[in-house]
Amino acid sequence: MTGTAPTNPFAGAARLTDYWATVYRRTWKGSAVSSFVSPLFYVVAMGVLLGGFIDADPDRLEGATSYLAFIAPGLLASQAMTTVFGETTYPVMSMVKWQRTYYSMTASPLSVGEVILSQLGFVVVRVAMSCGVFLLVMAPFGVFTSWTGALAAFPVQLLLALAFATPVLGLSAGLKDESPFALIYRLGLIPLFLFSGAFFPVANLDGWMQVLAKATPLWHGVDLTRMLTLGRLDWSMAAVHVLYLVALAALGWCWAVRRLTRRMVL
Repeated sequence: MTGTAPTNPFAGAARLTDYWATVYRRTWKGSAVSSFVSPLFYVVAMGVLLGGFIDADPDRLEGATSYLAFIAPGLLASQAMTTVFGETTYPVMSMVKWQRTYYSMTASPLSVGEVILSQLGFVVVRVAMSCGVFLLVMAPFGVFTSWTGALAAFPVQLLLALAFATPVLGLSAGLKDESPFALIYRLGLIPLFLFSGAFFPVANLDGWMQVLAKATPLWHGVDLTRMLTLGRLDWSMAAVHVLYLVALAALGWCWAVRRLTRRMVL
């Protein structure tokens, strides 16, 4: 049984701000390393050390003058994705099955949609903090052609976060137990991380794999981020990326609300 939704869903979601602030105050230490230390290690290990052994040919690195400049946008987008997976898998299962927090929330006048909206807001804040630190870490390495490109890349990570958060949250909300998460990470997160253009151009893949890679939300986020940070913006392609991510976020939102509503009724 769910509560009656207020007229403004954002106002309803805002009522849970104190809850999510409390959650973060209690758990921020566990995410400090992944959010603030890992970015530096990734950039130094993959971009600086490994990049020193790679020939920096702009024609083969999508216009990047160094491997570090090529890989940094991919690492940034990947950071947004991994943060989302961490916040919308086991935590969602906990709120449905173990702690049953969703039931307490919807016993109030809040609707399922407002509860999900509040959690998505928390996820976006987490991604904003993590990717903001990532951008600051990368800035001294000279990987950005302009500060405007770096600033423009920041909201892309928030859009990418929503494009991942809504479908993954919907998937997690409908699961009976946590056992499928191992497959989601192994067959979802890791292949996306490796083969969506973050570490090498997807043009290096076979034809059918290129098509598959370009159908993933991470590739759209990586490519758009890279265009902005390298100052090689293609407006038509950028529009395709944005429309794709917005559409995925919207479809995922509808699915998440439906799945969680059904799960709580059963």
